[in-house]
Amino acid sequence: MLSIIFATILRITANSGLNTLQKGLSKTFSPLNTNFKTYFLLAIFSIPAFLIFYPKTSFETIIWSFIGGFFGALGNAFLIAALKYGELSILGPINSYKAIVGLVFGIILIKEIPHPFSILGIFLILAGSFFIFDTTKEGFSLSLFKRKDIIYRLLALTFSAIEAIFIKKVILLSDITTSFLLWVIFGFIFSFIILKINRKKAFETTCFNKEITPFMALSLLVFIMQYSTNFIFEKIPTAAALSLFQLSNILNVFLGWKIFNEGHLLKKLIGSIIMVIGTVIIIFNR
Repeated sequence: MLSIIFATILRITANSGLNTLQKGLSKTFSPLNTNFKTYFLLAIFSIPAFLIFYPKTSFETIIWSFIGGFFGALGNAFLIAALKYGELSILGPINSYKAIVGLVFGIILIKEIPHPFSILGIFLILAGSFFIFDTTKEGFSLSLFKRKDIIYRLLALTFSAIEAIFIKKVILLSDITTSFLLWVIFGFIFSFIILKINRKKAFETTCFNKEITPFMALSLLVFIMQYSTNFIFEKIPTAAALSLFQLSNILNVFLGWKIFNEGHLLKKLIGSIIMVIGTVIIIFNR
C-alpha cells in the first residue's frame, strides 16, 4: 500500500512539473518538435536496453505496444499544443472530462448503461467546469469549445484515455519495464512520423544545444511520470488509477497561478476539486 501511495505522489508531482515545463518550452519550440525531442532522448537509452534485456518479447505484446504508441504520441503532441495556446490552470482540470469520454465510449461501443450515480458525476464535472470556465472571456458556453487550446486538450485526453487501455494490456502480457521501453520506442517512431508529416524540423542544432538542459529535465520527468503510471497500473485497476491521477489537476491550477501568473486561483481550485469528486464518482460506479 505504501508503495502505491509513494508512486501516486511521484506520478502526480512529475505530471504537473512536466506540464509546467512543456508550457515553458512551447514559447521557443513547436509542440511537435518538443514531443519528438522528449521521445528521442528517452529512446537513446530505451532502444539498447530493450534489445539487450528483452529480445524475445512476444509479437502480441509488440502489436499492442505499437497501437498504444500511436495514440500516446498523438495525445502528447496535442497536450503540448494545448499548453502552448492556453492556461495551465484551465487546461489541467479539463482532464476530468476523460471520465465523461470513457462513459460515452462505453455507451456507444459496448452498450454500457450508466449507473445513476454516474449522472451525478457528470453534473459535478460540469458544475466544476462552470467555476473554471467562468474565469475566461467566453464563460461556460459553446464558443469556449471552439478555442484552439480547448479543442487540443480534449483531443489529448481522448487519445491518452485510449492509450491507457493499451498500456494496461501490455503490462498484463509482459511487465512494467518492458511496457515502458516499448512505449518510448513506438512513441519515438510515431512522434517522428507526425513531425515529418507536418514538415517540421527534428533538430535546430544551435537552439537544441542551448536548450539541452530543460529537455533533459523534461525527459526525466516523463520517465518518472510514465514508469510510476505503469507501476500503479500493475498494482490496482485502471479505473482506480485514473481517478487518483486526477489529483494532479489541483496542483496544475496552483502551478499555473504561481509560475505563469494565471488569475482566479480560489475559483479554479474550487472548480477543480468539484471536478475531481465527479470523476471519482463516475469511475467507481461504472
